[in-house]
Amino acid sequence: MRALRLLGVLAVLPLLAGCTNLADVAGVVGALAAGSSSANPVAAFAVGVSVRAGAREALMYYGRRRQQGEQDALAEVAGNLDVGSVRPWKIEHTIPYGNEHGELRVVRVIDTPIARCKQIIYSVAELQDHLFTVEICRQEKGWKWATAEPAVDRWGTLQ
Repeated sequence: MRALRLLGVLAVLPLLAGCTNLADVAGVVGALAAGSSSANPVAAFAVGVSVRAGAREALMYYGRRRQQGEQDALAEVAGNLDVGSVRPWKIEHTIPYGNEHGELRVVRVIDTPIARCKQIIYSVAELQDHLFTVEICRQEKGWKWATAEPAVDRWGTLQ
């Protein structure tokens, strides 16, 4: 009964800790659950470390997918624009947290024998005093960021 109460309290901790500590909290909960069902502290430690590693990897994967969605939203708008054109952009995530919007401008076109790219400057509405610049390039499936994180799928688990 006491272990169940402790697990209940620990289940609420992620709401207080935020996403950065979620993997740590999951590891502690996993270790406590393993420790309460086993008398072996080494097994409980191993379970806790494994759960933490799995939760951390899942959070990083989810963060990369959200970032790629934002990059794709910007590239999609900018890909159809000419130099000097200004348009609004926005991203609406499946989980409605961190939805962003702002404006972007195509600064120049970079034509090479192997790729057609554009340099863009964009703003994020919540960061009013900041401008960001990036290059996007035309690929088979449309316009993508020219950077490797996380826009290039070939990196696989190295992302």
